[in-house]
Amino acid sequence: MNILLILLGLALLTAGGELLIRGASRLAAAAGIPPLLIGLTVVAFGTSAPELAVSIKAALSGQADLALGNVVGSNTFNVLLILGLSALILPLAVSVQLIRLDVPIMIAVSALAWILAANGVVSRIEGGLLAAGLVAYTALQIRLGLKQQPPATTGASDTTPPKTNPWPSLLCIALGLTLLVFGSRALVDGATAIARSFGVSELMIGLTIVSAGTSLPEVATSIIAATRGQRDIAVGNVVGSNIFNILGVLGISAALSPQGIAVAPAALSFDIPIMLAVAFACLPIFITAGRIDRWEGALFLSFYAAYLASLILAATTHPGLNGFTSAMAGFVIPLATLTLGLSLIYSRTPPAHDR
Repeated sequence: MNILLILLGLALLTAGGELLIRGASRLAAAAGIPPLLIGLTVVAFGTSAPELAVSIKAALSGQADLALGNVVGSNTFNVLLILGLSALILPLAVSVQLIRLDVPIMIAVSALAWILAANGVVSRIEGGLLAAGLVAYTALQIRLGLKQQPPATTGASDTTPPKTNPWPSLLCIALGLTLLVFGSRALVDGATAIARSFGVSELMIGLTIVSAGTSLPEVATSIIAATRGQRDIAVGNVVGSNIFNILGVLGISAALSPQGIAVAPAALSFDIPIMLAVAFACLPIFITAGRIDRWEGALFLSFYAAYLASLILAATTHPGLNGFTSAMAGFVIPLATLTLGLSLIYSRTPPAHDR
């Protein structure tokens, strides 16, 4: 029954996220908002709506580990698995704005989350601070989008009149939000019951099942964008979603929870630093010739497999956990740093061929 609850929750979250994105995108287009701005805000934030619904439900139910694990696990999942798969399908071009603005912001808010969690709790005031940061980030994107509006919307006014009726879009948004609420409740209840029956911590369930399930909209959006050649959307969706997860999902959840969001020692010492390291690793990879090549996508996937293996070892209290984490810290991370350094050197040489 609990497995059925999880499957039902995932299905409702996926359908709800899809309806929300469609309704919000159409409403934004009808209002004359530039397409670039829609992609960076409406699509990226819309695909994070399942994370928001699940974390708020978990936080209000006193399941802080699940709320935090959902955010941290989703951000790690988004970069390593989604970008990795998308880059394997097609090397991803990265815009100058992402390199100079959005990725540094993603790194900064990841570091801020670690700093705020250092005392073992993200308080309601700190949650409000993060949520205010989301408002500022959205305002910045709107300002940048409006600057690009004249060249981007020269022919858009011709397509706007047939979509002036806002009610179908509003209905999609309302239905999507409803499905997200019920889907989050089913997913959290099912995952929590399974965690307790098997003796697995709620943090572990949040970092794996719940975070992967709530990231399904990002998976679909980025992979479809990559297959259609819309490479910038595939990358921008992940970066924007990660920023929203920290500022919006974690911030709003902490602000609404009476006790804030408690941070488990395991998350503070391992999972949040991994999230920050993954965000930081994006910058040199993105700088390399302004693209993410297939080998870099494979590197992301191998890192996620190693991270998932460490979670499984921790969940089963396997005796090899300490050796595995020591190998990760002493061999894999330095090797990754060397690889990124070599990729920077390689990017300075003229490309011999175009993939």
